[in-house]
Amino acid sequence: MHTPPERPKRRGRPARTTADTGPGARERILEAARTEFAERGYDKTSIRGIARAAGVDAALVHHYFGTKDEVFAAAIEVSFEPALVIPSVLGGGTDGLGERLARYFIGVWENPASRAPMLAIMRSALTHEGAAKVLRGFVLRRLLERIAEALDVPDATFRAELAASHMLGIVMLRYVIQAEPLASADPEKIIAMVAPTLQRYLTET
Repeated sequence: MHTPPERPKRRGRPARTTADTGPGARERILEAARTEFAERGYDKTSIRGIARAAGVDAALVHHYFGTKDEVFAAAIEVSFEPALVIPSVLGGGTDGLGERLARYFIGVWENPASRAPMLAIMRSALTHEGAAKVLRGFVLRRLLERIAEALDVPDATFRAELAASHMLGIVMLRYVIQAEPLASADPEKIIAMVAPTLQRYLTET
């Protein structure tokens, strides 16, 4: 009896496992992306590298996040959590809004867990226009501009830009360049001095 020869095994993409597509896959990808951006910077981080670090196929990264810019934006968002923060900043009305915003923003940078990826994001924004565009878009459109619009003040975008320039300037000097005495100042002192300026930018008519 003639036995037909075995067909060669097909090469191709391995079948996805539960680990690839399970509910924790998106979170693993996002955590891997934050780590990759922090360690490698924007330019040297790739979708393939993120996928490899997360233990998933690169196609799954594209499925959840799309382009590298969109992964980068998601990495920023997970540190700032605007959906949670905006209601809490606005919840107390206009009184004390500047202090709440300053406390929140400085708090993100004072937290060691979020500081490392945010430092990578800031450094990337200094050297890469794509990263700078993503950061500007997030801080303005997703955060400060929404706050200004909710307050129903004139020139909301302009006011948001002023607030953003003030806060990002502090971040640059304190955390990136580490200029003294600002780098060693008590966060409460910074909040107390910055809050009235943010209050004026966002609420005075």
